Amino acid sequence: MNKNIVLCGVGGQGTVLASKLIAAAAMAKNIPVMSAETIGMAQRGGSVFSHLRMGENLYSPMIAEHTADLILGFEPGETVRMLPYLKEDGQVVVSSRAIMPVTATLSGASYCGEDMLTYLRKNIKNLLIVDTEKACMEIGSPKVMNILLLGAAVESGALGLDEEDLKNAIRSKLPERFHELNFTALSYVKNHMN
Repeated sequence: MNKNIVLCGVGGQGTVLASKLIAAAAMAKNIPVMSAETIGMAQRGGSVFSHLRMGENLYSPMIAEHTADLILGFEPGETVRMLPYLKEDGQVVVSSRAIMPVTATLSGASYCGEDMLTYLRKNIKNLLIVDTEKACMEIGSPKVMNILLLGAAVESGALGLDEEDLKNAIRSKLPERFHELNFTALSYVKNHMN
């Protein structure tokens, strides 16, 4: 099972951690993983993306255009920007919460996340939009958005990993005091998507 996954968002959303959790979950199942990420702009508001490839016979961490099985979008505009990587029948899992990019803020340009979501609805056949803002409020922490999106990717079937794989990765990569909160986020997705 080879999987090409693009994760994209803005700094401060947990994009890089989500990529590391996917990689840890895959490696725990003896699935080879290669990844590359842009972390130079990972300060709050800067564009961040990761390429993550799982499976056999991988020779580069970079994903070619039109070959991503899954785009995990932490921000709608960043997700639209990464669409050239998505293969024809690929899955997009995206947060509905928009964050104005630094470039728009500096230039005075306008930005509407709902326009990006409308574009995705019109152009992406396999689309799952997650109301992460509502979910984070109900769970009681804004810090679980990345886990909510990972859980949604599991539920979509496009991630190639299951909930227990992610729980094991959380146990191995995060301090114990954060385990229960993140497990709650995974359960929330399962209970609210079915």
